[in-house]
Amino acid sequence: MIETVQPYYYYFVAVHIVFVISWMAGLFYILSLFIYHTEANEKPEPERSILINQFVKMESTLWKIIATPAMVITVMAGVSMLTLHPVLLQMPWMHVKLGFVVGLLIYHFICQNLVKQLKNNQFKLSSFQLRLWRELATIFMIAIVFVVILKSAINWIYGLIGIMGVAMVIMIAVKLYKNYRKKRGE
Repeated sequence: MIETVQPYYYYFVAVHIVFVISWMAGLFYILSLFIYHTEANEKPEPERSILINQFVKMESTLWKIIATPAMVITVMAGVSMLTLHPVLLQMPWMHVKLGFVVGLLIYHFICQNLVKQLKNNQFKLSSFQLRLWRELATIFMIAIVFVVILKSAINWIYGLIGIMGVAMVIMIAVKLYKNYRKKRGE
């Protein structure tokens, strides 16, 4: 038996997808700004002050105008989808997806804290640590996409193993890139 969904359901799906893309773009870009901001702290004056002021402005604008509104609209569209099609909450894969979404929301608010720290000249993480942190968003994105497409809560264990493999490859790539930059004198 095929269950019918409310007529507006697919509009919310479309909005959800568009704003997930916007949210992820905001998360990826904010971490790149954090990395450049942190590296700018090592520059001599006046270059240091000029760059840091510019990065603070860019981070604030990105966070307030793109990343956070996209996150809010993503969540609202997702809640609307679940409200219009509540049978989704009975599917085990949805519970796994929602678990990853909670992880991504936590990630978002940790990034928000980093925006505030960098605005106050608190550099607690190195650019290398921020590069690794940036890749965590990639891992969340991959996990969520695979769970949604495969619609399998059982196979998510295999997916998790795969994600860990991807994470290891990303970490190796970041390390190789760091060594490459060191050799070039950047």
